[in-house]
Amino acid sequence: MKLHELKPSEGSRKLRNRVGRGAGTGNGKTSGRGQKGQKARSGGGVRPGFEGGQLPLFRRIPKRGFTNINRKEYAIVNLDQLNQFEDGTEVTPELLIETGVVKNEKAGIKVLGNGSLEKKLTVKAHKFSASAKAAIEAKGGAQEVI
Repeated sequence: MKLHELKPSEGSRKLRNRVGRGAGTGNGKTSGRGQKGQKARSGGGVRPGFEGGQLPLFRRIPKRGFTNINRKEYAIVNLDQLNQFEDGTEVTPELLIETGVVKNEKAGIKVLGNGSLEKKLTVKAHKFSASAKAAIEAKGGAQEVI
């Protein structure tokens, strides 16, 4: 087999359907749109979810809950993620972003108590869980709310 002998396998390539190109194509004249009506017009058709005037599904189903526009989303850091820092390091939000522990600070950093802390660290963050505070102080470290 040579490069000039290569050709795609049978049925793997299909020509696109060119509508409005003569009666012999099967899609001439009305281009497969039928006779008149909203769907035959250019730009015609109905918006997504429209059910012909019947009350649409998204309005029929009951609504629950609400979205709090004042919600604050915190970037979460667990204790076991802090073990990568050296003893005595001052862990700040800037340092966490720099080292890649947190990608985006969001509304602030919250330290949670998952995992175990093996180093003595000074941690500066916006919020701490009670278990995280206890674990940091148990190792002789300090936590500071920014």
